[in-house]
Amino acid sequence: MSSEIRREIRSSIDENRDRMLSLLADLIEEPSVSGHEKAAQSVVVEKLESMGLDVDVWEPDVEALRDHPGYFDTNTYEEHGYDDRPNVAATVEGTGTGRSIALAGHIDVVSVTEDKWTHDPWTATREDGRVYGRGACDMKGGLAANVFAIEALRDLGVELAGDVVIESTIDEEAGGTGGALSALERGYRPDAAIITEPYGVPNVGVASAGAMYFQITVPGTAAHAAHGFAGVNAINKAVDIVQALADLDRERKSRISFEPAVNQYPDAEGEVTNLNVGIFESGDWPSTVPDEATVECRIGWPPGETREEVREQVREAVGSVVETDEWLADNPPEFEWFGWNANPHYLDTDHEFAQLTKRNAEAVCGADGEWTGGLAGLDERFYVNYYDIPCPSVGPTGGRVHGADEYVDVDSLVEVAQTVALTAVDWCETA
Repeated sequence: MSSEIRREIRSSIDENRDRMLSLLADLIEEPSVSGHEKAAQSVVVEKLESMGLDVDVWEPDVEALRDHPGYFDTNTYEEHGYDDRPNVAATVEGTGTGRSIALAGHIDVVSVTEDKWTHDPWTATREDGRVYGRGACDMKGGLAANVFAIEALRDLGVELAGDVVIESTIDEEAGGTGGALSALERGYRPDAAIITEPYGVPNVGVASAGAMYFQITVPGTAAHAAHGFAGVNAINKAVDIVQALADLDRERKSRISFEPAVNQYPDAEGEVTNLNVGIFESGDWPSTVPDEATVECRIGWPPGETREEVREQVREAVGSVVETDEWLADNPPEFEWFGWNANPHYLDTDHEFAQLTKRNAEAVCGADGEWTGGLAGLDERFYVNYYDIPCPSVGPTGGRVHGADEYVDVDSLVEVAQTVALTAVDWCETA
């Protein structure tokens, strides 16, 4: 493609940014907390239909997915099921002679504690070069950039030789098995894909973390506190187990490193794996020795270990406490893996598509980017791990993701749309 056409694409996207921000505002103003995505998906459907596209809308079929090695029941599926939780995809058909690409993202967002916001979380507030609102950065901004990138190409009359699939999926915040995996199993398997997660363009994400949840239920024996000698305090036993998990966490941190994670967050040096005790519950009265304690944890780790290897280390840490405690040896705690159960992924940075994407991101931004990722579980893993589809992340800059006053930088959204449009043209080629 000539440099003149490339300049026209970039200029058109920049000059018409308000159309992209209008779509983003419409998406933010339809709350789509995981489990309740339908209304926001209707906004996506209406936009794609206005572009003259045939839109595919479907609900995940769990029975068709359950045997997939990447599948697990997400907590939102267990709570809400998949009825009235549609995925959306539309294909911009090329001439059929070029390579295909998917531009994907998730519509679901995390919940809001409204009293901590200074902006209305369900209204797109534009202020000082930013847009505030739940999902502005993670990742309705990226979705809007994907749609607008292709709309801009169509406005300019740029026809591609390969197909472009625009996807808006559900369930990512809980694991993505009903979203991205469902789309892949439905047949949307392009030659390459981009997910516009907020990685801070021109940085390009090439890795995600493994992530698993587990629960330990520790037994005790109830008694009146005044007769504590007649009981066994489950909290005290559980604390010993928590200490063993903390020791394991420190040991893992001391030996595990992953450069892309540190490229993204320099403060992650020495912290690229983490075992977090997130919930500890026990007891219902100060004068009662509690007879049960439950501990729920998340363990995350960068590429380099399998789920099975990590599970074994956790089991050994818990087992070391059980073996040396007479009560626990006779009354072993119950151990359950639940929810998130994802392997990490890594996309080879030498891959042609990874290089192309980063080259365009750097050209658009006029700055060097980094290969980043490896701290969080992402939908990209489905493409890379199970279908051998290169799928980097190129997304905007923002802040307070999952927190109060989440925001996205408007200029970075424009740069993402420009990067996506140019990469689609280079990869699919022009008709």
